[in-house]
Amino acid sequence: MKSSNVDFTSICKDEDKLITEAKKFPTMKSLDADKKANKASESKAVENCDQIATVEEKIDFSNVKIEPLFEEEVDFDTFSKSDFRAVKVKECVAVPKSKKLLQFTLDDGTGTDCTILSGIHAYYESEELVGKTLIAITNLPPRKMMGIESCGMLLSAVNNLKDSEDEELHLIMVDNHIPAGAKLY
Repeated sequence: MKSSNVDFTSICKDEDKLITEAKKFPTMKSLDADKKANKASESKAVENCDQIATVEEKIDFSNVKIEPLFEEEVDFDTFSKSDFRAVKVKECVAVPKSKKLLQFTLDDGTGTDCTILSGIHAYYESEELVGKTLIAITNLPPRKMMGIESCGMLLSAVNNLKDSEDEELHLIMVDNHIPAGAKLY
């Protein structure tokens, strides 16, 4: 089955029903459903309902300084030993007596919660990360930090701005429809 689009015009007609109708999104359709009819109704709905459509923010990357790529190559066998998994943030709290560390309680799909510590508190508040789907390396050896054992590493993208030593950090967040434990290849 493929995901089908909701008729947004029905949502726009009655704002009181917005929440009720939105709960139905996305719907499922059979593979043999008329694809052309869905595309036509979707484009008409988007034109008639701009308050629901999100406008993509334009980002200026001209002031971003990117580190050079590593010259050293990693063979495929070495790379494939890293176990990259989608993890769901069940709980996230600041580590007491630490300015940098956040403690994540994560669902990694195994049925047992895992704990990962990450030094990203300067970039994120703990409550804004609960419920997010992140990417972690889950087969690193456990490491104790501030007396708490961390069993992996969360992936993030880091860059500097030109003419500045200030660093930007962005956790790699993926679609919440990806289940906990999904392996990345």
